[in-house]
Amino acid sequence: MHARPTGPRAALVLALTALVLLLAGPLPAAADGGPVGSDLHVAQTLGARELTVVIRRVLATPGPVRVEVVSHAGTPAGTLRLRLAPTGATTADSAATGLAPPGTVTSSADLVLGGTPGLYGSTLRVDRPGPWELAVDDGDRVARIPFVVPARVVAPWEPFTYGGFVAAGAFLVLALVTAVRARRAWVPLVPAAGVVAAIAVATTAALLSASIPPPPAPGSQTDPSLDTVTDPYAVAALPATTDYSRPPVTLTVAAPDARAGAPADLRLTLTDVATGRAVDDLLVHDNALIHLMVVGPSGQLWHLHPIRLGPGDYQAHFVPPEAGTYAVAAELARRGGGVQLLRPPSGLTVPGAAAGEHRAGPAEPGGPGVREVNGVTVAVRVDQLAVGTASTITATVGTRPDLQPWLGMLGHLIIVGPLPPAAAEVGAAALTAPHWAHAHAMAPVSNAATGPPDETVAAFGPAAHFTHTFAAPGHYRLWVQVEREYAVLTVPVAVEVPTPQGDRP
Repeated sequence: MHARPTGPRAALVLALTALVLLLAGPLPAAADGGPVGSDLHVAQTLGARELTVVIRRVLATPGPVRVEVVSHAGTPAGTLRLRLAPTGATTADSAATGLAPPGTVTSSADLVLGGTPGLYGSTLRVDRPGPWELAVDDGDRVARIPFVVPARVVAPWEPFTYGGFVAAGAFLVLALVTAVRARRAWVPLVPAAGVVAAIAVATTAALLSASIPPPPAPGSQTDPSLDTVTDPYAVAALPATTDYSRPPVTLTVAAPDARAGAPADLRLTLTDVATGRAVDDLLVHDNALIHLMVVGPSGQLWHLHPIRLGPGDYQAHFVPPEAGTYAVAAELARRGGGVQLLRPPSGLTVPGAAAGEHRAGPAEPGGPGVREVNGVTVAVRVDQLAVGTASTITATVGTRPDLQPWLGMLGHLIIVGPLPPAAAEVGAAALTAPHWAHAHAMAPVSNAATGPPDETVAAFGPAAHFTHTFAAPGHYRLWVQVEREYAVLTVPVAVEVPTPQGDRP
């Protein structure tokens, strides 16, 4: 029977016991080197349907992936065929793992859209991390949406931090046992020194973790592949690269079968200006791969979201109501290349009746004030309208806070100008307009939210506020866009930015 420890040995036991209680408290669990992913929202103009495809984040592989589709007012009912296929693995990878080779459909499901706009969903499965492609097939067209399933990655500092705390706990138990049982007072000091050393290693690793730069995110800065997704730290250590920028994109638009009053498919071809190769590295920017703005001869605006048919090959469907020249601008974000606004200089020419006849709407919209759009009262106000000054454009839609976020924002504002005040064809004038802009009204988000709310939340507004600085005086066309009851309202406005007094003759 051992005697109760006294003196220095008792103090050591008490100190080690206190340390046990400290380490026994809640410790952080082993975590990933980065977030496991987030929901992906991608707007798609799929034929006559304007949809938002939502790919919910994948928490583990193999595992389920929830795919939901938001249909908007006017979208016909029908069945969409969903198919998932991996794209980043090589044939050798598949042979080594026993998984299906790249391009093979591994999961499919039918998603039935009802006649009521809203949210519809289905569940598929993924069997590995890496790049994937979701095909959305309406029976006539197939939209191919690329996305990345992240892997659970351990950062280099985590084994030292958590391993150090585990080792400290083991040394601590050993120190307590030896403190009670050892006959010599110096023996417990050996494992106690191990406790101190292990805690020092763990603490140092935790403190230095803030200075360790994260690897480039696969799919945002670097091209996603099985290697870059599953081991981004190893791949990042190979090249000493800090500049991931890429050349601009060349855009060509064609619609050879377009006729006034008939459905038309716009074909967009994206090529790299340096290599001439098809561009297939677009990022989802503001909930779309491409934001395509089309301004018609009468000043009508289409805000479309072309579907991806293949590398560098996109398509958008719309009905040009009249003959004439249509100005086209595409906003996109290339991986490592930032946001680009592309404007084909020739635009799109639609044959049919003589240009200027059978106008689809008034040639000149009203200025700031109150108007009715699709049965909804909209009040537009413009404050501080001057060159070089931040102007505030406010659109108040109805009287109730029932606006829904669209493309991740409370509202969108498209600005084109300066234009001739009495242009015979707005589309032709917009082709050479020096100023095109796309501004946003942000939806308020609480600190507890991880991201902006989706389109099913109708609790914002009724006012949408935009800020824009006009660089030159002149006549501008503005289009305010908000979503309400799953319908996108487009409010055209004309404003005259005055010439600064010092520049007047």
